[in-house]
Formats: sequence, structure tokens, C-alpha cells
Amino acid sequence: MGRPQTKKDLLLAADTNYDKLLQLIDSMTQEELNTPFDFSGDEKKKEAHWRRDKNLRDILVHLHEWHKLLLQWIENNQAGIRKPFLMEGYNWKTYGDMNMVFWERAKGVSPEEAMKQFKDSHGKCMEAIRAKTEEELFERNAFDWVGGSTLGSYFVSATSSHYDWAMKKIKAHRKKVNGKQTV
Repeated sequence: MGRPQTKKDLLLAADTNYDKLLQLIDSMTQEELNTPFDFSGDEKKKEAHWRRDKNLRDILVHLHEWHKLLLQWIENNQAGIRKPFLMEGYNWKTYGDMNMVFWERAKGVSPEEAMKQFKDSHGKCMEAIRAKTEEELFERNAFDWVGGSTLGSYFVSATSSHYDWAMKKIKAHRKKVNGKQTV
């Protein structure tokens, strides 16, 4: 399936990848869940997130925080409060630092609470998608505060694409734990 370009495809992709992610998590063994994520020996994994996330909770909190960013951005701007998508003080060159703020917040969250928050915010994203028309989601300039992109593309990034990222990371962790990855 390509990148969603319609409301129907967006809903399908978000729910499909959400279900796949939950199935993958449900299939993790206790050893996989309890072993810290460590990709330090893999030179191909250079992006900061490979060093940042140490466990499943970190990934779930990260996804939840990006859901919140999206939902708050939409809510503020639709209420006439002009706010950028990213947290104040961050831009697309420094959003990695913002992700570290999310990671710091995760330290006080239990794995169970992280899962609850993630499921809740996913549901809210799906409600927000359903509340928008096809045009509001995928017509450029439907909202001036979205900029040159579409609102739908932000939903894709915060849901189906982000869930894909999470699954790749979890699968890489599983392979490493199970000794199937050479580094």
C-alpha cells in the first residue's frame, strides 16, 4: 500500500498498522520485553532514535507524544490560536532535541500506562480523521495554518508511517535479542 491520498486509505492504513503493531507487541517474549534495546554495535543504525529508545515503553510514549502534538496543533489552530506543529522552541532541524524531551517524560511512565496512553491517543487521532472531510484532509491550502502540505499528510506521519517505524525498531530488537542479527 502506498502513502494514503484519500480519507478511506488514511483510515485503513492507520488502523492496519496499528493492529500490526499491537500484534507484534503481543507476540514479544518476556526476554524481548525485558532486554534493553541496544543498537550501539550496529554502525548502520546512526540516527539518534536508535540510541534514544531503550525499551517498548519509550517507543509507545514517543508515538503518544506525537499524537498529542498533532491533536493539540489542530485544536489550537482551529480555535484561532496560531501555533506551529512542533513544541515551542523547536523546528524541523532540532526536533530530535524535542524527542529527547519526550524520552525524559517517559522515564516516569509504566509500560502499562504507556500502552494505555498510546491506545487512547490513537483513538483520538482516528476520531479526528473521521471528523474531517476528504477536502480538509487532502486538499492543499484547505487550512492556511497547514502550510504547503495537507492535513492528511500530518496524520499519515503521526499514525501509519510512525507505526511502521516502531515495528521496524521492535523487529530489529527482537532479531538482536534472539541472536539472528550480525553486527
